[in-house]
Amino acid sequence: MTPFLIDALVLLAYFGLIMGIGLSQRSKSGSVENFTLGDRQIAWWAVLASILAAEISAGTFFGAPGEGYALRNYTYIQLMAGYLLARLVVSAFFIPAYYRYNVVSVYEFLEIRFGPRTRRISSAVFLVTRLLASGSRLWVPTVLLVLGWKVFVDPATTPMQEFWLYAVALVGITVLTSLYTAVGGIRAVIWTDVIQVVILFSALGFSLWHLLSQTGGWDALRGVMQEPAVIDWGAPAKGETGAWAWIKGILETEYTMWAAFLGSTFVTLATHGTDQDMVQRMLTAKNKSQSARATILSGVADIPVNFMVLSIGILLFVFYQQHPELSLPKNAKGAADSSQVFPFFILTSMPMGLRGLVVAGVLATAMGSLSTALNSLATSYVRDFHFRWFGEPATDAGKVRVLRLGTVLFAFLLISVALGTAWVKAHNPSLRIIPIILGIFGYTYGSLLGVFMVGLFTKNRGNDRGNALAMLAGFLVVGYLSGLDIDLAKTLGFGSEQKGFGMTRPSWMPVIEFPWRILFGTVVTFSIAVLFRTSAAKIAEARDAP
Repeated sequence: MTPFLIDALVLLAYFGLIMGIGLSQRSKSGSVENFTLGDRQIAWWAVLASILAAEISAGTFFGAPGEGYALRNYTYIQLMAGYLLARLVVSAFFIPAYYRYNVVSVYEFLEIRFGPRTRRISSAVFLVTRLLASGSRLWVPTVLLVLGWKVFVDPATTPMQEFWLYAVALVGITVLTSLYTAVGGIRAVIWTDVIQVVILFSALGFSLWHLLSQTGGWDALRGVMQEPAVIDWGAPAKGETGAWAWIKGILETEYTMWAAFLGSTFVTLATHGTDQDMVQRMLTAKNKSQSARATILSGVADIPVNFMVLSIGILLFVFYQQHPELSLPKNAKGAADSSQVFPFFILTSMPMGLRGLVVAGVLATAMGSLSTALNSLATSYVRDFHFRWFGEPATDAGKVRVLRLGTVLFAFLLISVALGTAWVKAHNPSLRIIPIILGIFGYTYGSLLGVFMVGLFTKNRGNDRGNALAMLAGFLVVGYLSGLDIDLAKTLGFGSEQKGFGMTRPSWMPVIEFPWRILFGTVVTFSIAVLFRTSAAKIAEARDAP
């Protein structure tokens, strides 16, 4: 039996198991409540597994080892402190409100609290942002296919050939995932997530064990660690002094303790409190207490997961230092492409069988994240827009049919975004994965979180008109502070490194990194939205809601 045949059998067994479980849930997804929320009867431990599957995408599977390889420390894990703190807040304030108002799309809460315009704007922000974010990371697992082609078939693969290899893999993964998601609804998503998380953890555990046995263990890892090892309090740029230089240095650094307790807290409040993709998982639990348990424990589980993937990245650096004869994929600058180091190791250095398991783990992260995105995008679009535009079918069967068609629609849209990302990555191989994925959320989710916080933490502030202005202001401020104006101007040929659309950025002005974007967007949006008063009619409606 050839080595590749064993790997292929492992993969076929994985696909058979996932498709079988997903399609078996069709009979339990015949109503809107069942299709979107599993009739709120899902066990808390299954909800926990689904949250983890949605969080740990293929971007994490490859991107976090890439961060470990590039930085050779654990500073990325600092962000977990904010992730856990935010889950406590979400469990105490957000989840109880959603259960109280019995919402299916979380943006229904905003209509109850403010009005239909806030609901539609917020849902549209989610749809566009989630589409871009999920689509941009969908191409990540196809890196294995492209690398496999380069290693075993044609080392001189051109960017255009890479793009078509990406395209074939993207379509295959998306079609299979959308099939069981459209048929089985949220139950198919959650129960396949449970299997996928088990496979994912097994793949990471075996990868770490194999690397430790190949490199000399933890002593070898400690020998290449770069300072700061875990805790980074930030520092001013070289040659700059003073309090503002420290603040500017912190805002321009990705992973510091300040980013952990401030930046990443707001990131997780947004992604786990206002994003339909994540919240829909939480609302399938039997009650708010079980939902909170699953949400908080998912934050605890994030710590060992990220420790494993970062350790894998650092050990990969050790391994390739010990084996200089192995030629790693290079980026445009001639250095090792950190995003492809782990995939390259999987293909060229892992033993048969184990290689198949790890590839299955990669596919599990991709399909788990994709299935949750498909279900939540379809739910939000149908509940917040389609039924309003085209009318609501009279029967449950008709409503579920529309939800399934919505799932197919967003499968096509996600493929389109993923192909665009694959095109950019094929022609710009030096791009890092994690900042790209998290950066997309940063531009818009601060505006979303700001409006939700006004709705949750005040009783008579905010209205449709004020919320729209506040969300726009939040987006514009974050775009400017992040240098989005410069990036767009450079792309269109109107700007340079410090100039965007005729405006030169002051030298003292920081270009904030992705962990800070949502915080600034939230503060600006909240500060403006609370200036507007809620009408007496909406106050009474929210008070009298069940």
